[in-house]
Amino acid sequence: MKHKSSRFYSKLSIGIFLALLCFFTFGQSSLDINWRENSSEITNNLIHEEEGENRLLQNKLNGFNSETVSLVSWNIQDLGRSKSSESIYEIANILRDFDVVAIQEVVAKDPAGAQAIAKIADELNRMGAKWDYQISNPTKSPSVYMSERYAFLWKTSKVTIVHKAYLDDDLKDLCYREPYIGAFRVKGKNEQFYVVNYHSRKYDDKPEEEIVHFINYPERFLSNKILIAGDFNLNERNKVWKPFYNIGFKSALNNEATTLKRTCLNGSYRNHDIDNIYFAAGIELITSGIVDFVKTCVALKGARKISDHLPVYLEFKVM
Repeated sequence: MKHKSSRFYSKLSIGIFLALLCFFTFGQSSLDINWRENSSEITNNLIHEEEGENRLLQNKLNGFNSETVSLVSWNIQDLGRSKSSESIYEIANILRDFDVVAIQEVVAKDPAGAQAIAKIADELNRMGAKWDYQISNPTKSPSVYMSERYAFLWKTSKVTIVHKAYLDDDLKDLCYREPYIGAFRVKGKNEQFYVVNYHSRKYDDKPEEEIVHFINYPERFLSNKILIAGDFNLNERNKVWKPFYNIGFKSALNNEATTLKRTCLNGSYRNHDIDNIYFAAGIELITSGIVDFVKTCVALKGARKISDHLPVYLEFKVM
């Protein structure tokens, strides 16, 4: 009896051992396969997420279509000593995806205005593309308090400047701040286009009396590849533009408020539609708009430390 019991427990021990062996051999293999499958799925998901982020980053670095040029115009209020290093960085960050930049209201009575442009260019050069710039002399205004500088900045990989930009001496006695003119050429192409950078007198001083003289630019430049960009202190519906429209000019923006209120009213922080880009028949519009760096009423106070105007832009082809 004792012998049979011993054999029974011996067989039972062998059976338990074999069962455990099978479990650890096949069960662990199954667990390992499942773990590997799950691990592979997680890894693939991470790779896809990283690839997606890289594509988004690449799209941002590429900016606009490689076959087109993007021009942004911005009246940066009192650009000079009033701008902190944080504001300079924010300005550069807003401008970084464009190809050509036209800036108005650079302080003239103080070297800090020209220095602010140099600082913006320096920040842009830290953001992945090579930039160059030119700054105008002070405008020949009726008063030193009206006088300002203009500036152009551009991506050297996308466009070249044909010659040194210049203030329009022909209009110095007709405008409070005569326009600043730059001729550019798209890299690898022969066609050049002109950008007229302009900040008008105040609305009450009748800016249309200045603007009317711009109708002669196609004849003066012997070109219809012209963009007139800036702060006009009147909108595109003003009758002064009718002769321009009659010869093929168009406005980049329509009914688009571009200035900032001091305080939000019923959730609205935009005010007057006075900044724009007008382009002649030799320029093909691809897209246009404003760069709303404010977005919410909560951010309005901080945004106004940068400027009381929003940038306006035009993506185009030279025809």
